[in-house]
Amino acid sequence: MGAAVGAGLVTALAAGLALYGTGAGPGNAPAPCAASAAAVARVDAAARGDVAAMQAPEKARQAPDIAFKGPGKEVGGEGAQADVRLSDFRGRLVLVNLWATWCAPCKAEMPALDRLEAALGGKDFAVVAINLDTRNLDKPPVWMRDNGIARLAYYADPGGRVLPAVQRDTGSPGLPTTLLVDPAGCTIGVMKGPAEWSSPDGLALIRAALGRTS
Repeated sequence: MGAAVGAGLVTALAAGLALYGTGAGPGNAPAPCAASAAAVARVDAAARGDVAAMQAPEKARQAPDIAFKGPGKEVGGEGAQADVRLSDFRGRLVLVNLWATWCAPCKAEMPALDRLEAALGGKDFAVVAINLDTRNLDKPPVWMRDNGIARLAYYADPGGRVLPAVQRDTGSPGLPTTLLVDPAGCTIGVMKGPAEWSSPDGLALIRAALGRTS
């Protein structure tokens, strides 16, 4: 009996070491954004000139999985109809920009965001500019059309849930606020305020985040 108990104890200890002592168990699982450290470093190094205000976090963190509205087929791609979540963009680098028609700096940077999407948007990268107007909901898409914003899809949050979620996550008190989210859904940069996104500095920042040299 004693030998059997001793053997069982040895087996249990071995199992415990396998689970907790080797880093393979749940208590030692890697942080979900640990693999994003290299992208954070590239963003930090590229945050210069026109995009010097881009703040790379000390460590990448999971971006809030905000829910909003996107283009719906039932209206020919115009307006905001379909339910969308930020996690729907996994696999692509995403520049999430929050804007409103009552925010003058937001409107001033929209043409540059449109040019950035035209220059680099595709299967690896997208600009997701989310309008935060909660009244006169026909006004934002009309403003975009009247001001030649042709490459950005129209995303909106008429329910007013996105801004407080992003403010809690970033500590940004106003608009515009922009998050740079990597393909794993981790925040690797935050911009509080407007920027010249389509400038050489802006393009270099996005290419660096993508791991491209040119």
